[in-house]
Amino acid sequence: MKLGGMAFAAAAGLLLSTGTGAQELPKPPVAEKRPHVVKAPFGAERTDEYYWLRDDTRKDPAVLAYLTAENAYADAVLAPTKPVAAKLFAETVSRIKQDDSTVPWLMRGYWYYTRFEAGADYPILARRKGSMDAPEEILLDQQAMAAGKSFFQVAGWAVSQDNRYLAWADDDVGRRQYVVRVKDLATGRMLADTIPNVDEAPVWSNDGKTLFYIDKDPVTLLSKRIKAHAIGTASADDRLVHDEKDDSYYLSITRTSDDKFLCIYLSATVSTEQRCASADDPREFVPIAARERDFEYQADHAGGRWVVRTNWKAPNFRLMTAADADGFKGRAAWKDLVPASADVFIEDFQPFDGFLAIEERSGGNKRLRILPAKGEARHVAADEPAYSMTLDTNPDPASAWLRYRYDSLLSPTATWEVNAATGERRLLKVKAAPGYDPAKYVTERVWVTARDGAKVPVSLIYAKGFRKDGTAALLQEAYGSYGNSYDPEFTPKIASLLDRGMVYALAHIRGGQEMGRAWYEDGRLLKKQNSFNDFIDVTRALVKQGYAAPGRVAATGGSAGGLLMGGIANMAPGDYRVIRARVPFVDAVTTMLDASIPLTTNEYDEWGNPENKAYYDYILGYSPYDNIAARDYPALFVTTGLWDSQVQYYEPAKWVARLRAKKTDANPLVFRIDMTSGHGGKSGRLERHRQEAEWMAFMLQQLGVKE
Repeated sequence: MKLGGMAFAAAAGLLLSTGTGAQELPKPPVAEKRPHVVKAPFGAERTDEYYWLRDDTRKDPAVLAYLTAENAYADAVLAPTKPVAAKLFAETVSRIKQDDSTVPWLMRGYWYYTRFEAGADYPILARRKGSMDAPEEILLDQQAMAAGKSFFQVAGWAVSQDNRYLAWADDDVGRRQYVVRVKDLATGRMLADTIPNVDEAPVWSNDGKTLFYIDKDPVTLLSKRIKAHAIGTASADDRLVHDEKDDSYYLSITRTSDDKFLCIYLSATVSTEQRCASADDPREFVPIAARERDFEYQADHAGGRWVVRTNWKAPNFRLMTAADADGFKGRAAWKDLVPASADVFIEDFQPFDGFLAIEERSGGNKRLRILPAKGEARHVAADEPAYSMTLDTNPDPASAWLRYRYDSLLSPTATWEVNAATGERRLLKVKAAPGYDPAKYVTERVWVTARDGAKVPVSLIYAKGFRKDGTAALLQEAYGSYGNSYDPEFTPKIASLLDRGMVYALAHIRGGQEMGRAWYEDGRLLKKQNSFNDFIDVTRALVKQGYAAPGRVAATGGSAGGLLMGGIANMAPGDYRVIRARVPFVDAVTTMLDASIPLTTNEYDEWGNPENKAYYDYILGYSPYDNIAARDYPALFVTTGLWDSQVQYYEPAKWVARLRAKKTDANPLVFRIDMTSGHGGKSGRLERHRQEAEWMAFMLQQLGVKE
């Protein structure tokens, strides 16, 4: 039986309280329909009645009025949940040490660290010369820099090799079009040098006189060019170092571990190329190996040799090495260092003078392996069934100690170091989580058999004493795209759900690389449907096994994980009571047909190019916007940022508008638009938890979780 109008509002507890009694919610916004035909090059046509909601200037009064109306409606729907949201926010923040700091690391005679002051949303970057007992030198007071701004982010920073200059990239819009700025650390004076429309942080030449940076295309926002900026000159005069003609490549620039080379890294979905130059004289950047389709590699230099991670005749990647003199002779000069494995996926590495550190995946977990110059390789120990180990900041290749981070759903992030020669481990710090007691909870790894027989790993956490009797509420999360693996890690908000009897599940579905490269290949292009199937099959298995009650399952995912959410809403709406789609990629066909939209050309090897009919038909089969039908949907909580550069705001706006027009249920559909941020949501460590608390309160209401 469907509930409508006052009946539904009363049943769901969605009446607004006024001074004279209860008042029915206002009706949701109705977007005008303006038929627009979207054509594919081979002749296919689709009608998009909400195409008009796309406004690249973000100034159209009609568009802004609609978005404003959606926010007002969200305020009305969420008004009854505000007290719970405030409580959840307070609980989450109470588990965050207000004046926390990172473990310092030593770089060229200075100890660097970041720290927060109590109540601050943004950190202070500081250093001390020679010892942590030396006077503190504040490099960036980001809390002060963000004052008066609705959004602020420092994307990265770099100190010149002589320790004199600090360069960083910041953004106060949320569009990821950063501005590079430079500070003289000897005098504290800001230099006149500013470089707009930059991607990520710049890199210094060894003489400290030149900055290398990535110049973005102003329309597509693609990283297109590498330029060199001489300190003290106008950015208009900057020298062009590399101009990338192939729009399927992303660009980045970095230094090798031993600081001897600057390297331009060019990365497409199935191909990479690395060009390096001496950091002493970085004028000519020479390829390590020529680019070739389906050939990926990344190279680093330390200990007088090159180490290369590559998929050349190795789907799960292998590590190879080349002598110092052979570094630019191509792969014919490479020799095996760590051979390929069918069961272990090599994800990253860092060379040191005396050993090699390897980040690898096995059995759904990310672990570390140390390969000494002499002796047997060893794995770093772990004590939990589901965990993640990640290489941390290691600026000194001469060190015998490897610093790394350890994460799990149960344990707050720990920073460790391990001696490569002896295996001795030292705990440097466990990230403070006041009031949180891991002994109250249990984490486990379960395996779910998907409909085609694939074994999908799932990381779970719940409170001790939990009984698998099929009555609990569950929140399930996943991503499943680009080969990005969602590893189990501690977040302070989850304990609030566990303390209320909920279960949290992280599904490691195909499209990521948790189980190796084949796991990714089975979740992209013409096999993308596996990602949706895996997620749905995990839900059904967890319900069947008693981890959750039918009708008490929530799902959440963001960006490409938002595509996942839009897909399951169409494919299995009855399996979920409430779904949160954060900055969701939901209009896949239209976006992938438009090369002017940021990222489109980079994504052809991920989703397929719909100018090809085979890909067009396949993407059309799962695209959330194109598969909305007159059916009942779960309650939905959709978020976006007006300035999102990754997934444009109009994708979820159109999706929500069409859902409102077609869905047959009376479940609430909330659309929250942050008018001042981009893809990552609000900036600031505390403010983003306020957004999360709003969603969590809505979820608890829909799942019937008691306070």
